[in-house]
Amino acid sequence: MSDNPKALRELVDLDRRVILRAASGVAIGGIASTALAMNAAAAQNAASTSPATAAAGNRNALALGARLQGVQHFGLTVQNMDRAFEFYTEVLGGTEVMRDGDFHGERIHNTLLTDQEIVSRERGVNPRTIGVPDLKGGTQRLDVRFIQFDNVVIELLQYRDAAQPMGGGNSFAEPLDHMSPAFPRMMHICFHLRDDVDFNLFIRDLEADAARRGMTQVRANRVVTVTSEQARLAAPLDSNSNPITEGQSAGWTLIYCKGCEGEQLEFVQALGPVKKTFDDALAARRRLASANGG
Repeated sequence: MSDNPKALRELVDLDRRVILRAASGVAIGGIASTALAMNAAAAQNAASTSPATAAAGNRNALALGARLQGVQHFGLTVQNMDRAFEFYTEVLGGTEVMRDGDFHGERIHNTLLTDQEIVSRERGVNPRTIGVPDLKGGTQRLDVRFIQFDNVVIELLQYRDAAQPMGGGNSFAEPLDHMSPAFPRMMHICFHLRDDVDFNLFIRDLEADAARRGMTQVRANRVVTVTSEQARLAAPLDSNSNPITEGQSAGWTLIYCKGCEGEQLEFVQALGPVKKTFDDALAARRRLASANGG
């Protein structure tokens, strides 16, 4: 594959189309490492910067994309920290990296919430009425836990009143009642299944494991039309996944699912042509980074 700018632009455009059509945004797995492919302008700028410049340590002169190492983590604000931690570690198999908490004070408040404070002032309302916790005064606190998967970290965050215990206490704000992947600004976490995994059995086992733990919100969609929860549960096993067999996404299999907090999850498997598309895009990006001292 050529490393010239035109070829890279074509590759980036192809990669972007695949991501938008098949994954609807953010994806994890081999997907996460390629979903950050630089836009055409950034690729052109990085390609035009000499390796000698980068080797001299002047990385700040490179395009923005060339200054990144990739996705470090995805964050999820939860209502119940202990429940979410159990789901992402014991059900989905992540391992704890670290936990910290009781964060409060002016500095962390401003770091996280300045934009919402400005919005509340513009609207002339109490920040608490639009879901802004008072970390500055310490009325509310923030706890975090980081969970490692094979190639990315998930951060769980819980905002709670200061008097609430860490982990399982009540959250500061109630969760959104209605979640839809069609809402603008809505994001999802996508897990990448291994090549030799039976997708339909994985979804069946995921739902069963979650149900045994009382995590009733863990529900995967079906590819057949169902009009009730009873019908969803009774759907045939092969309706647990949607394999795509033609077009740019051929080889892609996916299904959407809600997590234990009602968060939007996706599970995917990338085989055949689409796997090669992503592998080639990642290889091209690594070559470009290497040529520029990355």
